[in-house]
Amino acid sequence: MKIDKEKTFDFNSSIFLRTFIRDFLKTESSSGVLLIIFSILAIILSNTELSNFYYSLKNSYLTINFGDFELKETVHHWVNDGLMSIFFLVIGLELKREMVDGQLSTFSQVLLPGIAAIGGMAAPAIIYILINQNEPLATSGWAIPTATDIAFSLAVLAVLGDKVPVSLKIFLLSLAIIDDLGAVLVIALYYTENISYIYLLYASFTLITLMALNFFNVRIISIYLFLGLFLWYFILHSGVHTTIAGVILAATIPFSVKKSSHSPLKFLEKKLHIFSGFVILPLFAFFNADIDLNAISFSSLTNSVPLGIMLGLLLGKPIGISSLTYLSIKFKICKLPDNISMYDVLGVSFLCGIGFTMSLFINSLAFTQGVDVISFGQEYSKSGIFFGSIISGILGYIILKIRLKKNE
Repeated sequence: MKIDKEKTFDFNSSIFLRTFIRDFLKTESSSGVLLIIFSILAIILSNTELSNFYYSLKNSYLTINFGDFELKETVHHWVNDGLMSIFFLVIGLELKREMVDGQLSTFSQVLLPGIAAIGGMAAPAIIYILINQNEPLATSGWAIPTATDIAFSLAVLAVLGDKVPVSLKIFLLSLAIIDDLGAVLVIALYYTENISYIYLLYASFTLITLMALNFFNVRIISIYLFLGLFLWYFILHSGVHTTIAGVILAATIPFSVKKSSHSPLKFLEKKLHIFSGFVILPLFAFFNADIDLNAISFSSLTNSVPLGIMLGLLLGKPIGISSLTYLSIKFKICKLPDNISMYDVLGVSFLCGIGFTMSLFINSLAFTQGVDVISFGQEYSKSGIFFGSIISGILGYIILKIRLKKNE
């Protein structure tokens, strides 16, 4: 009996892809639960007699020494500038895998979630700017409600059970990944301080070296990671935020090597994905979710900053995602995936209003210049992120729950 090797490979690849997506979603949903636990823990510690312990830990310094070399940062900065770079490395690996051999590998596949992601970033930013147009100190916070928390949104979807169409999960995943890539670009282009061109030059040389390794099919991951450390250090001192280092490094990791079934990218993604979901994100939530409960009141929530963030997440996300998706379908620019209706898109668009991790991260960059700006922005901004994300998640869950009941 003659075996068609090409069809056998396609069959095995299909099984691997389904298994990979299932494991990915399982990890993300579990990570979302941990995020909730560590966020609550941060809120408790920062609002009780243990607040001194919490803030002394958060603001304590950790130093790395190698001879004359010294890098000294607070624990908070190590998490935000160091560990989060690894998180964005994972995001970059996920995006590249999907673009090379996944749900974003063709133009038609990437078009719909790409259009939806653009709407999901533009509408919240517009709402925030309109609400804060008379507050010049608040201008820098426009990007806070534009991003989606992948772990939380997928966790809510996972709570709905196995009856959720796989195509809907993939649509949300693709949309959220593209959304986060957009957030990285915003961070790199907008939230950049004074530029050091000499360090940018060093980073460029490192990138060229990484690209050369990829071109010559070098698949030793440790070499890429070693050079990635230099890339991270140079970008750290260049003035550009270090998150871009993770995405750039991911782009250079080879997906596959000729005459070999081993994929360095898939291997690294699998190794780092659990670490990212179960260590990095919970630590980030723990050191960034310290919302001051005493500062929360009706008047504080109607302050232009938290109101702009909350309405950007709660209204901007569903309006932007749903409207652009509808228009792209209406004018036959693209079509909805199988087993998905506009009602499903509406539910998912509310889930994308769960900004949390990404919104907190951008918030830490938005209000940093000047005492007046810091006190104006960071005093209430976290409450807008929390309430906007929580209400969006609840509404998204209810909408999709009703949909599933109707289909029973």
